[in-house]
Amino acid sequence: MRLWSLHPKYLDPQGLVALWREALLAQAVLLGETRGYRNHPQLDRFKNHTAPLAAISLYLKGIHAEAVARGYAFDKSKIQPAQKVVALTVTTGQIQYEWEHLLAKLKVRNPALYRKWRATEVPEAHPMFSVHAGDIESWERQ
Repeated sequence: MRLWSLHPKYLDPQGLVALWREALLAQAVLLGETRGYRNHPQLDRFKNHTAPLAAISLYLKGIHAEAVARGYAFDKSKIQPAQKVVALTVTTGQIQYEWEHLLAKLKVRNPALYRKWRATEVPEAHPMFSVHAGDIESWERQ
């Protein structure tokens, strides 16, 4: 499971579809609707939030917005309604780690997109994240 901190605009089609599915799975975990992935480290930042369902809902809405911008038909009704607006934080180290990870994937899977993004020095975070200085997040598996 990879719940990217990066803005979904950087993902190739396969990556965006995978992120949508994985974020929906994360939502199911937070709702207690599945046994799998309950202790996955990528979920920690959502599980530990004061409003975990609102956090994953807003995360999914960011993915959905990117899908709509690309003309994809992701089913918005699968997103649980957020009861309040929340935000998450992410470190600059985590963004850089994920950026390098994504570029390595794109280099193999989608060379054209890799060439488009490789010169980006400071990638944007998913819209719900506030970025602050710091190392790779403690929950990240390296």
